[in-house]
Amino acid sequence: MIQTLFIDQDQDLHHELEKVNDRKKKFKRAAEEAEYIVDLFLSGVYIRNITEDYPTPEDLNISLNLDDVRRSLKSVEIDFFNIRIDSMKMDSSLRPKTTLDQSAAGPSSFIGSQQESMKLLNEIIVGFDHDAELIRDKLVEDQRRLDIVSIVGMGGIGKTTLATKVFNDGYVKHHFHVRVWVTVSQTYDKRGVLIQILESIRAQLDLEKTHDSRLRELVHRHLFGKRYLIVIDDIWHKQTWDKLKVFFPHDNSGSRILLTSRLYEVAKHANSDGLIHHLGYLNKEKSWELLCEMVFHGKDCPEWSIKPGMQIVENCQGLPLAVVVIAGVLAKEAQSENFWVEIAKRTGSYIVGDQNGCLETLALSYNHLPLHLRECFLYLGGFPEDYMFQVQKLIWLWVAEGFVQQAGDRSLEDIAESYLIDLIDRNLVMVADRKKSDGAARTCKVHDLVRELCLKKAKEEQLERYKSSSNVITPPYTPYRMFIEKDTNDLSFTHSPSKTLRSFLCFTFLSFDIAKCFYSFVLLRVLDLHKCELNDFPKGMELLVHLRYLAIWKESEGFPTSICNLWNLQTLIYISKHRCIDLPGNISDLVNLRHLRTYQPYNKRTKTSFLLRSIEKPMNLQSISGIVLGDGVDNFQKCFPCIKELTYTTYRRKRNEFKSLTYLENLKVTCYGGIHITFPTSLKTLTLEKCFLPWSDMSIIQSLPNLQVLKLKEDAFKGSCWNTNEQDFPQLKFLRLEKLDIEVWEAYSGSFPCLRQLEVICRNLKEIPLEIGDIPTLQLIKIWNGNHSIGQSVRRIQEEQRDFGNYDLKIDVKRFFW
Repeated sequence: MIQTLFIDQDQDLHHELEKVNDRKKKFKRAAEEAEYIVDLFLSGVYIRNITEDYPTPEDLNISLNLDDVRRSLKSVEIDFFNIRIDSMKMDSSLRPKTTLDQSAAGPSSFIGSQQESMKLLNEIIVGFDHDAELIRDKLVEDQRRLDIVSIVGMGGIGKTTLATKVFNDGYVKHHFHVRVWVTVSQTYDKRGVLIQILESIRAQLDLEKTHDSRLRELVHRHLFGKRYLIVIDDIWHKQTWDKLKVFFPHDNSGSRILLTSRLYEVAKHANSDGLIHHLGYLNKEKSWELLCEMVFHGKDCPEWSIKPGMQIVENCQGLPLAVVVIAGVLAKEAQSENFWVEIAKRTGSYIVGDQNGCLETLALSYNHLPLHLRECFLYLGGFPEDYMFQVQKLIWLWVAEGFVQQAGDRSLEDIAESYLIDLIDRNLVMVADRKKSDGAARTCKVHDLVRELCLKKAKEEQLERYKSSSNVITPPYTPYRMFIEKDTNDLSFTHSPSKTLRSFLCFTFLSFDIAKCFYSFVLLRVLDLHKCELNDFPKGMELLVHLRYLAIWKESEGFPTSICNLWNLQTLIYISKHRCIDLPGNISDLVNLRHLRTYQPYNKRTKTSFLLRSIEKPMNLQSISGIVLGDGVDNFQKCFPCIKELTYTTYRRKRNEFKSLTYLENLKVTCYGGIHITFPTSLKTLTLEKCFLPWSDMSIIQSLPNLQVLKLKEDAFKGSCWNTNEQDFPQLKFLRLEKLDIEVWEAYSGSFPCLRQLEVICRNLKEIPLEIGDIPTLQLIKIWNGNHSIGQSVRRIQEEQRDFGNYDLKIDVKRFFW
């Protein structure tokens, strides 16, 4: 309850932020203490009941007494409500009014001496020409109604710089009668904003004697009937926009408002139909251009500076703010090749140590994170530098760590995904790769500076949780996590420093004896040993009753039955060089298991499978990879009634009924011998291989109402001709034809009304139907290993579409000679 109140009321208590944060820390400590006591008690009971081989340590023989914890939580609750009561009693007229700080407001009025500083700033703007042209054209287009355009990006990416470039563009100056710059920043002040607007348009008034209502009246009078451009720089809250928009008249004069924000949701709220321009990172060439401009001021750079300079800008990873910081360091010193080489080696430390607050600029984004996102964000800092996060795995980890709270009927995974989307929209996480079907993030990463921010904030808040060593001392009850990046001898665990260890993630091979550490791991929730090749299942792992996420690489044959005692387990990733892994019948004892995955250690693409010969009761699995059903298992409905993602292999000719799996969204079927299949209407992604189906069975797939991705791999269908018969795939966005014996494909543009991407890897296919080019949503056709005629057909499609003015369709032909 208290945590929910913190989430909901943070923004209402800006002036009491220090007190609120203090209460949050007290609440967290009390909650962690309660969790620690309960989990330690459960571990002691579990170990005593499950085995006599291990004597129960003294610190696990505890009674369950939570009286002190209850008192602590009650004290925090009372303190919090006292803060709210005091806040409500405060008379807003007694609070100090914010005055306009011209030095801090940036380019607020562009008059007097500020013209010179803005001119100097504009001279060093590089890398935004295309972005500026795009935004300028949108601002000056022939549209009478008031329109809102937004620039969105992470802190330090150059949003204000780009807005400045557009604001000072000669054509923009000529087009708009009135141009106004308003800097909002974190705390909205109505009077300050009104004054900024009136000073920008040189309105004469006595600020001391003019009431707020009069200021608003003057703003409206000076803007009404004129074509104005208002730049609202650095806006943080949707509520701020709702308060600001009432100032600006909608008089169909062609006026525009340009917003800059780090938060996509703010831009979307301001105008869901307007242009939202995501400002990306500078490429290496533009970063080098910016560095040279700031260091050499338009003069030619010395030849010796190019090699270390390119390394420097590469280390800045395209963030203009980082380039500016390093340029400041280089410009202050005498030009020396040795100095540049030294900077290239230690770029990161100079950026992080910037006295002008490089990290503090990014820290504003962290300060605006709601409570439920902070742990998720800080967690990213523990992973190695430049780590590429697999979104699915990251979501499973967040759930296992306890960062995700249940809300309504949504699954924890769906809620965690919404957390990640929120961090992406706040420009704290970058999407590295997207899914072909729906564009959702497949992999993501964080900028080095953002990672440094994670580590810095964790240290400031006394969250000493992200360690690479076991020799740490943490506050009582405070959980900590270990991320091991390199082999180390510093892993001599003892009970005292490790009893609050909740996570152990290893990104390198470790040679220490894991079995000796399991008493220190007794409260572990996450154990990731996917890089540690184990000859056998470590003795004592069955004691880790709190384990929720386990990734293990085991070389000896056979699935350890003792894993089935870990009833809290949610995710199990089992890595083995064996092609088929026998699952024990009591696998269903893992009542909380939701994700069961397997792959080969050196090649994730090599197919591996679990063999399920029998099962005692249904499981709550949501996803499983490579399952083969034995004779003792009738059907999937009895085994996995809640399954959403299923990879299935069969070596027998049989009827396979998937229709009853009403939650199934992603299905991959490999069949050696031919089968008959039925599918559920919930299916969104379907992959077939070695099924040898006749093309007439395609009508079963075409009728699926939610299918978005269809991959037909080697011998999925047999026959030289596929005729879609004017039937349609209503939602299909991605189609891949791979290693089929098809020679002729007859299709109609109406057969694929939503298709975005087509991929073909079929040697015998003579051509892509010309009608495919008429699909209005189609963006890309990719061909691999095609013959001469199929290459000609896609070229013909592209030429025809260009004749119709469609230049958006892209053609990609691999390993083909015209």
